[in-house]
Order: sequence, then structure tokens, then C-alpha cells
Amino acid sequence: MYKLLYATLFTLSIFLFSSCGNDPVDQPDDYSAVLENITQDVILNTYQDLDTKSELLVFALDALASNPSEQNLENARQAWRDARVPWEQSEGFLFGPVDQQGIDPSIDSWPVNETDLDAVLQSGQTLTKSYIDGLDGTLKGFHTIEYLLFGTSSNKQLNEFDARQFEYLKACSESLAGATTQLYISWIPSGENFAANLIKAGQSGQSIYPSQKSALQEIVTGIIVIADEVANGKINDPLSQQDVTLEESRFSANSKADFADNMRSIQNIYLGIFQNPTGEGISSIIKSKNESLDASVRVSIQNSIDKIEAIEGTFTSAIFNSPQSVINAQNEVRDLQQLLESQVLPIITNL
Repeated sequence: MYKLLYATLFTLSIFLFSSCGNDPVDQPDDYSAVLENITQDVILNTYQDLDTKSELLVFALDALASNPSEQNLENARQAWRDARVPWEQSEGFLFGPVDQQGIDPSIDSWPVNETDLDAVLQSGQTLTKSYIDGLDGTLKGFHTIEYLLFGTSSNKQLNEFDARQFEYLKACSESLAGATTQLYISWIPSGENFAANLIKAGQSGQSIYPSQKSALQEIVTGIIVIADEVANGKINDPLSQQDVTLEESRFSANSKADFADNMRSIQNIYLGIFQNPTGEGISSIIKSKNESLDASVRVSIQNSIDKIEAIEGTFTSAIFNSPQSVINAQNEVRDLQQLLESQVLPIITNL
């Protein structure tokens, strides 16, 4: 999948911030409540949910390997879909440890290297978590599990599995869960506590962010990037080239759900809501500066979700049979991206 260079974008934002540092300014407002709520309620809870559901996927695949049955196969597939939700809802904040520690490729590399995967399956190599951990990202993570679990046409039959595939699925799920645990620990206060960088932004010696504004710029840049990725990568590439091999999550026919959850990632950050229904998010700031803009952003986010979910049939079939429904969704996401870039980010930059 397409991963853009957050470091470059953030460096630019820091430069913009620093370049006006000598100008006389009023005492800045305090946005600690927004930063704390986004960090605690949205980011930490999303990563905790991801880690929990990744562990449940391990259990489901172990049950399938121990007792292959139609019910256990469906349970395992549903566990994969369930774990996929918080991952896709985390893609609006792909900064910090997920990028700096190189965790993302272990979770979500795409496409699957089917040739090398088949070679490993045919080898005599003992398949363990530690062995899978050492492989390239295209041989592990969500999409390798998806490929083995669903098959190339989303309807792999129980009799098409063999013991070797079950062995790989178990080890691969354990590797995935290890990566999600690493990611969660990297953020929580009892772990590496990257969360403190956002919560204590602007406090000298306490954060990598020299100001609350720079932390907020990082956050808003993150949601812009995922809007761009969905509209101009995930949707555009298979649509414009009429090539299903460019479609992410096509083995499971889960693409539409992925895209909608990416939009929910933006929604969660913007509203500051994941578990806490009354939290503060970027919306709190925008509404205080421009109430009509805030209303427009809220509507645009929901419209993007609705249009994605309204794509007719599966995404695979829609790019050929209902391309206008795909284009409608793409245009909604592009409108949201433009709104975030041209109106929301400037407000944050000028705080």
C-alpha cells in the first residue's frame, strides 16, 4: 500500500512554525485538552483495540488449525476482518513509532509476494513466529494471512488448506500480534510513552514537539495524507488502470470496509471521539475559529464514508460494472482532502 513520507511533511511544518518565531505574537491558547483527548481516547484506545483483536485472530487461527471446520474457517475470517478495523482506523495517525520503528511493514505490506511465499511453504523450514518475524514484510502481516485464509477469489474451500498452510497462518498471526503489541507498548505511559510527546507538546525537554501547534500540525497532516492515499492511491490505481491486482484487500473483498474505516480514522481524530462521546478533537479548534467550516468538514467526512459504502457490489466488481459509484466515492474523498488542506490546515498553522 502507499505510505507517504510523514517525516518530510512534518519537517516542513516545523520549518514554517520556526520561521515566524521572531515575530511578536500574543500568548498562545492552550490546546492541551484537545491533544490529551486525541492521544488518550483515540490513538491509545485504537492501538489497544488493534492489539486485542490481533490476539483474538491468533486464537481463531489456532482453533482452525487444530480443528479444521467450516465454522472455524468462518470464525477465523471474521477475526481477520475484526482486527482489520482498528488497523484501518489507525491510518489517520501513521506517525511516531509505527513509522520510526519500522512497524508498519510488518503489519500491512502490500502486495503479497506470492512467489516467495509459495517457495517458503514448499521448503522444509520450520515455521515459527521468530522465523516469520525475520521475513520481508510482503511475506507476513495482514495481507499474507488474508491471501492464505481467503484465497485469490475470496472463496477458498476447506479442502484446499493443508497442514503447511495452517502452520504458516499460526506463525504469521503470532508475528502480526507481536507487531501490534510493540506498537501499543511504544505509545502507552507504562511502555515507551510516545503519548507524552503529544500530551506535553511545547514543554521544554518533555516532548519532541516544540509547541502545541506543531503537534497539531502533525495530527492534521496525518489525516490529510490518508485522505490523499484513499482517493489517489487505493481507489484511483485499480480504477484508472482497470487492474484488480492493484486493489488492496481484494482476496477478502474487504476493500470498501478498509476505505470507509480510513475515513472513520479521520472522523475519530477530527471529532476526538473513539470511546469518549464528548471528547475534544480538531473540530473543537476549527469550530472556535470558523463554525461553518467545522460543519462543512463534519458533513464531508460523513459523505465520504457514505459514498464509499454505497459503491455497488464489491470494489472489484464495481471498477468494471459500476465505475460511476466508485468515482462518486473518490470525488467525495478528494473534496474532503481539499477542504482539510486548503482550510483546516491553514487555521492550525496560524494558531
